[in-house]
Parts: sequence; C-alpha cells; structure tokens
Amino acid sequence: MHRSPPMVRPPSIPTARVTRLRRRLSERDFAVLAVLQRVRLASLRQLQRLLVTDGSPRARTRRAQLLLTRLTKLGLVTRFSRTIGGIRAGSSGYIYGLSGLGQAVIDTGGPLGGKRRRVWESKPYFQDHMLEVAELYVQLVEQHRLGQGDLLAYDAEPAAWRHFTGPGGELVVVKPDAYVRIGTAAVERSSFIEVDMTTETLPTIQRKSQRYIDYWRSGMEQQRHGVFPKVVWLVQNEHRAERIAGVIKKLSRDAQKLFAVGLLGNSARLLGGGTQGAAA
Repeated sequence: MHRSPPMVRPPSIPTARVTRLRRRLSERDFAVLAVLQRVRLASLRQLQRLLVTDGSPRARTRRAQLLLTRLTKLGLVTRFSRTIGGIRAGSSGYIYGLSGLGQAVIDTGGPLGGKRRRVWESKPYFQDHMLEVAELYVQLVEQHRLGQGDLLAYDAEPAAWRHFTGPGGELVVVKPDAYVRIGTAAVERSSFIEVDMTTETLPTIQRKSQRYIDYWRSGMEQQRHGVFPKVVWLVQNEHRAERIAGVIKKLSRDAQKLFAVGLLGNSARLLGGGTQGAAA
C-alpha cells in the first residue's frame, strides 16, 4: 500500500465521442484498456507478455509497439515521459496508463456512469511500486497459462481494500496492494499482497501488520469469504525479508500465522503454494 500522489481530474467527455471510439476498437484494444484499468500502470513489455504472445520475440514486440502507439494516438492511453530499463530498453521500456478518455471507453457502468480514476504523472517511486504490482499480475497470468495454478481472482488497489469498524467504533481501512486467489488441484489459496520497496520503516511495517490483525479479529473477512487470506510481504532481497520477518516475530503468537514473507522474484510460485524463498 502507498499514498497516491496528487492527481488531475479529467475533463468531461462527450458520450458520443466515447461511443464512436468503442466502435473502432478491436478485442485486443479493449484487452489493453482492461489490463491498465486493473493494474493502473504497465510497461510495454508487460503488456506484450500478457496480450501479444504469438510469433517470434521480435514480431511480438513490434505488434505490441504498433498496438500501444495506436491507442496513444487515439488518446485512450497515456505514455509517460519516463522509461524503465535504461536507454537500451528502447520502446519496450515505455510506461503506459489509462487516460481519462480510456477510462470512459472501458467504463462498464454505462456511458460515463462509473467512477473513473484520475490521470497523473507520478514520482518514480510510485511508478516503480505500481510496476512491481503489475509484474506480479503478469507472472500469475503466465503461471496460469502454464497450468501451474488457476488465477481465480486478482484485485489491485483500490478494489482490494477492506473496511471495518475499529475497536473504538471508528472506520478503519486496510489497504493491501492486491488481493489474489489461486486454485491448485483441490486447494484454493487467497492472499493480501504488500509489495515492499524498502522505503518504509520497520515501525510502519509493524503498524500495518497490526491493522491486518485488527481486521482478522473483527471476523468480517471470514464472514464474507469463509477464510482470512494470508498477508504476504513481497520484498526485494533476503536482508529485507529477515528484517520484516523479525517484525512479525514480535507480534502476538496467535497472529504470527497470518503473515508470510517472500521474494518478489519468486512471488508467483510462492502464492501458488510453492517454495517461499523466505518465510516469517
């Protein structure tokens, strides 16, 4: 979870314009918009891995470039000025987000009827964080295609957020970066995901963990879904994993079982029930 940066409200968009654009779009065009609606930001390479999977690597990259260039020219997606991967990444390092117009076109609540997120040029930290969350989604989809676990649900923020009444009667919001549910054989595993970028202090990690404990003790998630998801901290290296595991070990004994710590590079396998790489 992270605080969203300042945002700019998109201008009012004529319904007729939205209708005309919808008629021009292909199934793959809509798929791009749907992915960006789900994960907020994605690189061209990530979008290619999700949506352009046939042909040689060069052909896939070229088709993805043409697809995103077209959607950018139509004003449906925004290409950010920053790239990832350095100069050698070329256009594969471009970052894309859904524009206000794109949000209107993908709006499933009727013509401009749904609540649309605003568009912003966020700081590199926020972009990196959202791209890591997007990468988790891409890896889970790839794992699903290989038959290594059925991706039954993936909600990014704010769809993953949970609200409950705190001990003092106050409204409390738990803000995981994502909620994931994966099926393997006869087992389903659900998880709240916290992508850690090594920028938050350990006391902040402890406070976030306590908020999950309070939500668990409220019983609301169990009433709604029959189970409380594992809270999985995904980190960049073993040292950070050990630090967060140390925080978890200081929590109450009954609550420690709610948490796990794993490496970002092994996250898809971890969430599917494989080797964790690091654990609380």
